[in-house]
Amino acid sequence: METNRLSLKGRTAFVTGASRNIGRAIALAFAAEGASLLLNTRVNKDELESVAADCRKAGVRALPVLGDIADAASVDTMVRDGLAEFGAIDVLVCNAAIRPHTSIADTSLDDWHRVMAVNLHSAFYLSKAVVPGMKERRRGSIIALGGQSSITGRPNTTAVTAAKSGLLGLIRSLAAELGPFGIRANMVIPGFIDTERRYADWYPEFKEKPRDSPEHLKEIPLRRLGRSEDIADACVFLASDASSYVTGDTIRVMGGRVIG
Repeated sequence: METNRLSLKGRTAFVTGASRNIGRAIALAFAAEGASLLLNTRVNKDELESVAADCRKAGVRALPVLGDIADAASVDTMVRDGLAEFGAIDVLVCNAAIRPHTSIADTSLDDWHRVMAVNLHSAFYLSKAVVPGMKERRRGSIIALGGQSSITGRPNTTAVTAAKSGLLGLIRSLAAELGPFGIRANMVIPGFIDTERRYADWYPEFKEKPRDSPEHLKEIPLRRLGRSEDIADACVFLASDASSYVTGDTIRVMGGRVIG
């Protein structure tokens, strides 16, 4: 009798930034595989409630929680709520991030610290909060969403590149430290993904030439933008037993845009 190695039944996942785009797709993909879900966003309550309702249609439990992942106390409160509701958190997906594209001259100190807090410090707070329970159960998967900047660096992304590079270092160190306890840590690196961009000023490079323009698509060997579901599929793999011998690694879901 075949078993589904991608099944997440009996596990609870905490997904940040779950109200839309990639976070929403991850939540729905996890629900389809049977995971209970602790879903976070900072302020978009109605959107998050809608995602939770869609997840419940798959027959799973879903708890939406509002909170700023850049605040350690808020993270601790959300994790306590999740543990009270589900009893355990087996999978952590650090998805929420901000990506302002500005030159170093135009990056204020407040901008720098906010990017670091949301994109990097939050992953430390989140991991620190869930790891003790994972160690007790000797099982867990921590997944961080990276970006092209963590591989190559990009112009006008000083803060984002520094934060995402630091995030990759955090993931690798967690993998080395927590492996003996059966806890894995990995990063998924999205390429150009066809998502809603509410902050157009974060992406000035797309003002004259949209992401799906021939000029941008020719840089991608698969000649298309990625879908949120492509990222979600990679996260399901890393959350499941199908990746039980994968840790400290990266999966580039980039259509071949960066090879080598």
